[in-house]
Parts: sequence; structure tokens; C-alpha cells
Amino acid sequence: MRFGTWPIAAVGLAALLLLVIVSVVTTSRRAEEIYTQHEALNAHHREVDTRLWKLRSDVHLSGIFIRDYLLDTETEHAPEYRQRLQEFRRDNMATLLQLRTLVTGDERARIDRLQARLDDYWEVFEPLFDWTAVEKATASVRFLRREVLPRREAALAIAQDIEQINNANLSAQRAEVTRRFDSFQRGLQALLWQSLLLGLIVASTAVIRLRIVERRAVEQRLLAEEAERQLRQLSQQLVAMQEEERKKLSRELHDHVGQMLTALRMELGRIDRVRGPVAAEIPGAVAECRQLVDNVVRTVRDLSLGLRPSMLDDFGLQPALEWHIRDVSRRYGLTVDLVTHGDLDTLPDSHRTCVYRIVQEALTNCVRHARASRVQVQIDRRGDALEATVADDGVGFQPQPRSAGLGLRGIEERVRDLQGAVTVTTAAHGGTTIRVTLPLPNAAEVPIANLAG
Repeated sequence: MRFGTWPIAAVGLAALLLLVIVSVVTTSRRAEEIYTQHEALNAHHREVDTRLWKLRSDVHLSGIFIRDYLLDTETEHAPEYRQRLQEFRRDNMATLLQLRTLVTGDERARIDRLQARLDDYWEVFEPLFDWTAVEKATASVRFLRREVLPRREAALAIAQDIEQINNANLSAQRAEVTRRFDSFQRGLQALLWQSLLLGLIVASTAVIRLRIVERRAVEQRLLAEEAERQLRQLSQQLVAMQEEERKKLSRELHDHVGQMLTALRMELGRIDRVRGPVAAEIPGAVAECRQLVDNVVRTVRDLSLGLRPSMLDDFGLQPALEWHIRDVSRRYGLTVDLVTHGDLDTLPDSHRTCVYRIVQEALTNCVRHARASRVQVQIDRRGDALEATVADDGVGFQPQPRSAGLGLRGIEERVRDLQGAVTVTTAAHGGTTIRVTLPLPNAAEVPIANLAG
């Protein structure tokens, strides 16, 4: 059961196209997800880091601010310092609240401890604003060393822990992103291999099917060529048999029938010479019989020469063409010029017969159809090729499909049997030219009988 390749190829190509589209869409989506996750991770880390940096900055600034306050010997600026310190504390608490929203899990417990440390840190400053100038001068250094610095270092240590945890989370999340990216690459490679495998299957199927079709086409072409070769061989055999039958028939007509008619004519002559009482009536009858015999002899000779002139075998191509041209000129009043170049005596029998039949058929066409008054026949032998040209000054013709049989189709078949080429051209003002080129075999390939002429 024969099957069509195109449905399988179409389904395979559609599946391959669908797989490519799905691969592209999936790849794009996963790449976008990984990129979004990576950007969100970086943004979260930057946000936490920014809040921690601001928190530490506020703590450091508050320490500098308290130091400036303790160095200030005037007490009337205490409310301003208190208000400014409260602003630092509010900003610090707001930053801490924002930081709380950015962390999860264990980090929130650290944020709670950090908030407790910061509350203790900010509250330790409240008594300072009630100190006198003497108290600030005598107790400020001890207060900073024992109360402020330990609390600030504790709060900053917690902030440092939070930053380290944030960095650790960043590393862990980056590792997760890397893992997902590796998984993405593996999936992409799997899709690629699937696409390649499916493409290989489709391509292999198409190639195998095309190879089968090509092999069948080659087999069919070889069968067609073999059939054509057999037909051509059969055609050659038919033409050869036809020529052989014509040759035999021509010989029979020329030798046997012609001899018998000649003998009959001689007997009539002998009767004509008879003398006697009834001899007066014999000459008229004999003359009439002799005229009939002459007409029969002429008809048989013309028929014999028309079938195949014996001089083509006895004397060669040129004498046979000269005789045929003289006969055509005598019969139809057509002026025919024959021009030959080269040695035509050693041509193979098949080439002599082919050229003679071509000229014979061309002159017949000139008489029947072309209404020509002058025809030029030229035969040239140049090296390993023989060229025959028949040109007339007739009315020309319109190229159209020709029916099978004699005429130009017969010329083409004869020339093709000898691996030659034939061209038929007609001029705009009239006239037709038939040009035939025949390749000649090597001298070693020509039978000795043909060389004898």
C-alpha cells in the first residue's frame, strides 16, 4: 500500500514549529521570571542596606550632636538640642519601622532587639538637658564613656548583625536564582535537543521518502529510455528492412521483369519480320504491342529507380543524386543545382541512403507544396561530419505540428537514427531551407563492403 509523504511531513513540520513556538514562549517567560526575581532580590537588598545605612548614620550623627551639646558651656540652648535630638529619634524609629517591613522570620526578632537597644539609647540622653554647665564640664566624659558609647555600640552591633543576615540572605537567594538559572539552561537544552530530534526525524523521513521517489523516478526514466531505445532500434530495423525490400524489389523489377519485357519486345520484333499472306496486318499490331511494352518497360524502370536506384549501390551517392535531380527536372521543369564537396564515395551505406532519401523527400515537398522554381542541393563532407542542405525559393510554410508518417517527420526520424541534427527554417520573404548534419563514424568502424562503394 502506497502512502503519501506530505501528510507526515506536514504534521512533523507543524509539530516542530509548535515546539519551537512553545520553547520560545516558555524560555522567554522563564527568563523574564528569573530576571524579575533577580531584580527584586537586588532591589530588596539595596532597600535593606539603605535603611541600615541611614539608621547607623542617624546614630552616629546623634552621638556627634550630643558631643557638641556637652561641649557647649551655655545652657540656654538646651531646648533646641532636645528638639533636634527628638527629630533624630523620630527619623530613627521611622527607618526602623520601614526596615521591619522589609525583613522576615528571625530578622524581625533582631529588629525587636535593635528597637529595644535604640529606645534605651535615646532615653539615656534625657537627663543631659537638665544639667548645668558645671555638671556638663565635670561629668560629660564619664557619661559618654559609661552610658552613651556602650549603648551605641550595642545598637550598631545589632544593625551589623542584621546587615550580615541580609547579605547571607542575598547570597542564599542568589544561589537560588543561580539554581533556577541552571535549571532553566537544562530545560532550554532539553527543548533544543527535542527540537533537533524532531527535526532530524522529519528530515530523515523526508530524505528517505525523497530518496525512494528519486529511485523510482530513475527506474522509470531508465525504463522509458530502454523503451525508447527499443522503439528506435525497431524503427531502424523497419527502415533497414524497408530499404532491403526496396532493393530486392528494385532488383527483381530491373532484372527479371525488365528482362522478360525485353525478351517480349524481341519476340515482337521477330514477328514483325515474318513474311506471308497475313503479314500485312501484323506490323500494326506489333507496333501497338511494342508501344505498350515500351511504356511498361519505362514504368518498371521508373518504379525500380524510385524504390531504390541501383546506381546508389553500384556507383555511389553523387551519381544517384545527379540522376534523381535530372529526372525531377525533366518531369516537373524544376531547376535543381547540385554542389558537392569532399569525398562522398567512402560514406557508409546508412549515410548514403539517409542523404539520398532526405534529398528525395525534400524535392518531393518542393514539387508538391513549395511551388518553387529553383532548388539548390549542397552536400559537404568536412572531417568527421556530413552536412546536407536543400534550399528552395518557394512560398515557405507556417510552423505547425506535423502528423506522423512521411515528409519532414520521416526526415527527422532518419536523421535521429544516425544521431544527427536537422533544422528547418523559412525566410520572411519565402523560401525554405532544410539543413541536416550527420556525424561520421571512424574509418575503422565502417564495414569493408561500404568502402567498396
